[in-house]
Amino acid sequence: MLPTSAPSHPPVVTNDTARADDYAAAARSPNTLRAYRFDLQDFVRYCQRRGDSALPASPTTVTAYLAALADQGRKVSTLERRLAAISQAHLHAGYTSPSRDAHVRTVLKGIRRTHGTASTVKAPIMVEDLRAMVAALPNHPRGLRDRALLLLGFAGAFRRSELVGIARADIAFDRDGVIVTLHRSKTDQEGRGRRVAIPYGSSPQTCPVRALQDWFTAAKIDDGLVFRAVTRSGLIRQPMTAQAVALIVKQAAKQAGLDPGRFAGHSLRAGLCTAAARAGVSEHAIMKQTGHRSSSTLRRYIRDGNLFTENAAARLGL
Repeated sequence: MLPTSAPSHPPVVTNDTARADDYAAAARSPNTLRAYRFDLQDFVRYCQRRGDSALPASPTTVTAYLAALADQGRKVSTLERRLAAISQAHLHAGYTSPSRDAHVRTVLKGIRRTHGTASTVKAPIMVEDLRAMVAALPNHPRGLRDRALLLLGFAGAFRRSELVGIARADIAFDRDGVIVTLHRSKTDQEGRGRRVAIPYGSSPQTCPVRALQDWFTAAKIDDGLVFRAVTRSGLIRQPMTAQAVALIVKQAAKQAGLDPGRFAGHSLRAGLCTAAARAGVSEHAIMKQTGHRSSSTLRRYIRDGNLFTENAAARLGL
């Protein structure tokens, strides 16, 4: 991923060697590789401005780079990802990872203590928010698509990438609702797959199954991806990006009179977790719907959902 000098005796490349390289590249998701590529390009530019070597990079160069990013106001999570990308590039080229250096670890720890590691968390979409959002959507192809996307995304607690990756063949209608087959996700990079049941809603206006049926009828979707780009004139195109999900959420919030800055694409998934926790749904049942492999992340949503329902101050009669 970073330029390095060629060996004196280049290895013989065979078909098997090339296929091995292909499989090695597939060990990480395309999104991770794309992020690493961007991070490494930024590090290379920094080294070029300083006249330093990017590969191998000295611990001093790496710590200076991290300090510069921190002083620019970059998030600690961004710094950690940049360091991971630099580390992977070094290991791939046969060099020792700079992240193993004691001074590099100390500098990063100091940055964490100085700037903090709290992330900016977008608000979950609660049921009352969702009702207002879908009610404000117009009854044309784009509005029907957005209604189906919002309701399905909420009921299935789907990630943005999962939503835009669902194909018509992944949807099976059942007398109790629909079953969505996810072939791959953020926590299932090896493609084991899982099935998510989406039941009929009690209200036609907020039923994800009916909304999906209406979208299929309007867009005449018999195969291919379920959610597609729609022009202003109603022309159906594809594909639709994961970033578009966040834009749809924000636009729907704005149309409903809500603050769009409070929400993002992940607000749908967070909303299901939070609403379910408030309704007293068991942790096991929530994890079955969301596909969480660890309960630690899910419990953060449950704690947030119960901030007021399990609140000591609320029971003191103030």
